[in-house]
Amino acid sequence: MGRVILAMSGGVDSSVAAHLLLQQGHEVIGVFMRHGQQAPITCGQDLASKREPTPLLSQATTHKQGCCSAEDAEDARRVADQLNIPFYAIDFQEEFDRIITYFVDEYTVGRTPNPCIVCNQWLKFGKLFQYADSVGAAQVATGHYARKKQSADGKTWLYRGIDPDKDQCYVLFGIAPDRLPRVLLPLGEYRKTEIRQMATQLGLRVADKRDSQEICFAAPGQHAQLVRDRRPNLDTSGPIVTVDGRVVGHHDGIERFTIGQRKGLGVAMGEPYFVVRIDATTGQVVIGPRSALHRQTLTASDVNWFDNRIKARFRCLAKIRYNTPATPSLAEHLPGNRLRVTFDAPCFGIAPGQAVVCFDGDRLLGGGWID
Repeated sequence: MGRVILAMSGGVDSSVAAHLLLQQGHEVIGVFMRHGQQAPITCGQDLASKREPTPLLSQATTHKQGCCSAEDAEDARRVADQLNIPFYAIDFQEEFDRIITYFVDEYTVGRTPNPCIVCNQWLKFGKLFQYADSVGAAQVATGHYARKKQSADGKTWLYRGIDPDKDQCYVLFGIAPDRLPRVLLPLGEYRKTEIRQMATQLGLRVADKRDSQEICFAAPGQHAQLVRDRRPNLDTSGPIVTVDGRVVGHHDGIERFTIGQRKGLGVAMGEPYFVVRIDATTGQVVIGPRSALHRQTLTASDVNWFDNRIKARFRCLAKIRYNTPATPSLAEHLPGNRLRVTFDAPCFGIAPGQAVVCFDGDRLLGGGWID
């Protein structure tokens, strides 16, 4: 077993992942990624404790940020100390700023971004590999609930985690195939309840810590304000229109809306209405009954396949949201690294900007970004 860089968030999953990696005989180095959205406040405690510094990683900041990540960083450091592994907090402010720019840009053109997937692509399974290479680490690990397997021909694949309520393959579709053999996912064979029990048995103070449910760089329910703060001179207001063309209201910005949204529309229709379409060119937010959200076909761009030998047309299970079940479908390759998916039955609330991910049973084939 060799040296492993582990992304530690300060939560129970990555904390127990560190323990499992140690049990497997790996040399584990814990890394916390700071987003640095507020000016750092000098911290008197070296996050690497009294251990010998690691090349390059030791250049990382040893500041506590005056933001929501400070408590998580401290939790991660305590776990690292308890497990006796090196720990470093790395300043990824520039990289996170790129993710925030993507997030804001998507909302201003009427799309629904997924920053968690982008963070996995650009940072956890992107930037961290540069650090791993610099310190001679053979692998990068995270606390995601997914499994990695090798087929008879030596090809590495991702599979769903055994806990159906926690499986996170959907958010991992963008991992570069050539990096997948170097990825470790120690939690994939466990259920969440087992991980919490293990944390309790180990005496980890994060055993009962709640899972993070919000975007790490925006306060709950404040994503629209973030967009406005970043684009103060951009006017995205416009009419609220029904699917049959009736103007029923006015809104102050399309960034307040996502496809499938029902609450907070600002109009009373006498029955449930949902956001059906967002037109960034005209500023129109189109609303309609639930039936208007049913679609049977979508296209996607920037597709990532884990094997380029996948057939041009194939049956699969397609998933359009993390928390929705995969649906039997027909997938077709399109020119320009694009994909068409036709569902056997109509799907509800297909949102441009989100991901569609294809499975063969429990095996992740790949996915792309919904047009």
